[in-house]
Amino acid sequence: ATEELAGRFGRAFAERLQLDPGYLLPAFEDTWYYLWRERRLPVNVDPADSRLDDPLERARLARIFEQGLESVIGHVLPIQRVYGNGKRWRSGPWFVRPEKMYLTPGDSPIGFRLPLDSLPWTAPGERAQFYDMDPTAPREPLPPLDTMRRGATVMMQSIGAQPTRVGAVVGNGAPWSNLNPAPLDAMPGRGVSANWLVRTAIAFEPRDGHLFVFMPPAETAEDYLDLIAAVEDTAEELDTPVFVEGYAPPGDPRLNSFSVTPDPGVIEVNIHPSMGWRELVDKTEIIYEEARATRLGAQKFMLDGRHSGTGGGNHIVVGGATPADSPLLRRPDLLKSLIGYWHNHPSLSYLFSGLFIGPTSQHPRVDEARNDQLFELEIAFKQVAAGREVQPWLVDRLFRNILVDSTGNTHRSEFCIDKLYSPDSATGRRGLLELRAFEMPPHQRMSLAQQVLLRGLLAHFWDKPYDQALTRWGTRLHDDFMLPHFVWQDFTDVVDDLKRDCVGVSADWFLPHFEFRFPEIGGIAQRGIELELRHALEPWHVLGEEAGGGGTARYVDSSLERLQVKAQGLNDARHSIVCNGYAVPMRATGVPGEFVAGVRFRAWQPPNALHPTIGVHTPLVFDIHDAWSNRSIGGCTYHVSHPGGRNYDRFPVNANEAEARRRARYAPMGHSQGDMKPPQHLDNPDHPLTLDLRRA
Repeated sequence: ATEELAGRFGRAFAERLQLDPGYLLPAFEDTWYYLWRERRLPVNVDPADSRLDDPLERARLARIFEQGLESVIGHVLPIQRVYGNGKRWRSGPWFVRPEKMYLTPGDSPIGFRLPLDSLPWTAPGERAQFYDMDPTAPREPLPPLDTMRRGATVMMQSIGAQPTRVGAVVGNGAPWSNLNPAPLDAMPGRGVSANWLVRTAIAFEPRDGHLFVFMPPAETAEDYLDLIAAVEDTAEELDTPVFVEGYAPPGDPRLNSFSVTPDPGVIEVNIHPSMGWRELVDKTEIIYEEARATRLGAQKFMLDGRHSGTGGGNHIVVGGATPADSPLLRRPDLLKSLIGYWHNHPSLSYLFSGLFIGPTSQHPRVDEARNDQLFELEIAFKQVAAGREVQPWLVDRLFRNILVDSTGNTHRSEFCIDKLYSPDSATGRRGLLELRAFEMPPHQRMSLAQQVLLRGLLAHFWDKPYDQALTRWGTRLHDDFMLPHFVWQDFTDVVDDLKRDCVGVSADWFLPHFEFRFPEIGGIAQRGIELELRHALEPWHVLGEEAGGGGTARYVDSSLERLQVKAQGLNDARHSIVCNGYAVPMRATGVPGEFVAGVRFRAWQPPNALHPTIGVHTPLVFDIHDAWSNRSIGGCTYHVSHPGGRNYDRFPVNANEAEARRRARYAPMGHSQGDMKPPQHLDNPDHPLTLDLRRA
């Protein structure tokens, strides 16, 4: 694609919309700016090889000077929809201070760099504004594509004719009356409001060997599709493929769209709503398959070989095709049931989440953000009792200031209602609820199992609203429910609730989630006693502000880890589990001889962490202490890094190498020899199930 092709495309596009192609403007890079940048360069460098520290600025200068400062970058056509005797498009002149239209310096498409500030002044109350349509307003079906098709327009010029008004469309849908733009003396005088001026434009730019069409903002979906149809017809006429960029169409329930967006470390894919289960399955399978085909995955291995998620969310959005169809607006008590049930079953918050949990995470629970939130939540619940009619906007007002994180951010919450029915804007009134406590699982069927669970809960609460009292978990939340045993025990209660309501969900479907979230480290068996170690959860906290490169930074303390110790066949009158000389506070699970507890320890010692003077506690040596003989009858050793001191400089290439690294960090041996001293106790009444080695 060349500048000449872009100009030819722009003129053909204008003719197809019966606009004067004389209003098509060439766009140039800002000569004076880049000459100023050139004068500021060191005297002993070439502008094409400026050797600047900033690689982006260096590449930008090289590109500009290679293509030439007087080269045409693209073409711009002012365009705006007008209403009156039918819907039509109009164009007009653009008056800028220089004799040419110079773009704002940068690397973005020319549509983002238009000198809009240089256009003639318009009084604040007279400038045309775009207003979003009410999402709940009824809409007619979109017009058929054939009605938007336009044939090539035959050029008809009226000799000597002049436009009666600058930028006006002449005639009743007839071609233009003059191919030349309006004379310069049509520019408004000083202090005169140019309320007739067209202030939106479509741009045509050759870039990287392709022709890009920058779409202007449109007020309605019909207007946007009309422009797209004209672009398509012009491309077909000139036999030229184009890339469409710029503004997206306005939000409209009649249009389905999906987006693929780069995010730090992940690719974010937002898909359009699914009308049924089969459609949801197809979309999920397609996403996973297309990701695999492009060498992307929903899992990774850490340096130490641990299998983990990518850190990206598998956020599930619940709603309807339109806000009026949303079950959350038709039955506000459904939202109340979801929030209350999630609160009383912490396993739903932790079983499917990522490694970063806690009050400063991306999806804190209501009782993690603030201690007094439950009291406020109960008051809000009374306003949405089952069967009571509630205005849609009131649902947002009731919960907006409760479903927040510790800083008041409404988006970083386990239940995000930003797009439920916010009265602030039309984009916030879509009847949607986003559940954020879901991490992208490694397999498509694991993702579908999560969605089956949520669909079952929605159906259950639609028939039987949940109205149980909210539990005050207190410190148990970060004590009991950090351990796999209690998370799974609570989750089986959720499955049993669904089974009693004839929802065919099995707990076995979620065993892969359990093993993925709480991988087994290892285990031993000695004299009828079985000891198992599993990874547990550990909330990470955001630290205070510190000066960093380019400003202030707040680090996340990920130096702490937690694991679960589970013993079977234990005689609590004789045996105890000891870790690094300290008694592990084992608790009976209800199964004879079965006990469980957690061990919290510092795995790493970064410079930015809570209590930075406390060193690393590993390796962790576990002993089965026999009080009758005062000896260790067996044990194991766990390392957080290679026991030989090997420092891995790359991530595992596959699952086999990752497993080898994990195996190297665990040894079913290494227990204490000879007589043992009685273990010391570090009891903590706030966390009775956790041995916190930082208190040693």
